[in-house]
Amino acid sequence: MGKFFNLITSLHQSTKRDYLERMINEKVKCMKKARKFEYDYWDGKRSYGYGGYKYIPGRWSSVAKKMIKKYKLKDNSSVLDVGCGKGFLLYEMKKILPGLTISGFDVSRYGIKNSKKEIKKYLFLHNATKKFPFKKKSFDLVMTFACLHNLKLNSLIKSLKEIQRVGKKKYVMVEGYRNEKELFNLQCWALTAESFYDDDEWKWIFKQAGYNGDYEFIYFE
Repeated sequence: MGKFFNLITSLHQSTKRDYLERMINEKVKCMKKARKFEYDYWDGKRSYGYGGYKYIPGRWSSVAKKMIKKYKLKDNSSVLDVGCGKGFLLYEMKKILPGLTISGFDVSRYGIKNSKKEIKKYLFLHNATKKFPFKKKSFDLVMTFACLHNLKLNSLIKSLKEIQRVGKKKYVMVEGYRNEKELFNLQCWALTAESFYDDDEWKWIFKQAGYNGDYEFIYFE
């Protein structure tokens, strides 16, 4: 297995969350809306998801720089983003390395349609539970942020195997917990998650899937 890579945690912690308010505010209805992964999830009310997932200059640039440095990416490198959403991170990486070959897919038509026009041609609609349309070791780096915990266990393992198959280097970020409080907060907040696991359980799943890339767990403290 790879190493724990603290990349996105500080960005995650910069957002304030009212866990109890979300739990008591028609959460089941909100979950049904969110799990369509369309307008309501991205740009609808906050209770349905992001509450407006807009491009903010600089927000993803530090993450892009860290990824490039960590994985020694160059202009002739290639990157795949699994569950890329609107592709903002790929856009920032491409700005830094104009020659970088990028590709990304997501299950959301709305997300792909509302990506940055400069990279839209590199994104496509695909479900992470299905076989990826790429050959073995096609990419120097395969990365995925806050996607895999939205899959049930059998599909989660399949997706991890595909990430392992098509990537030379790999990075996975998922939601986790370390104690009862964080589990409670996660269960209150999560609208689309199907998998709720602590650190040891995630590592066991990585092992079952043969995944040997890097990883990061974000927590709801």
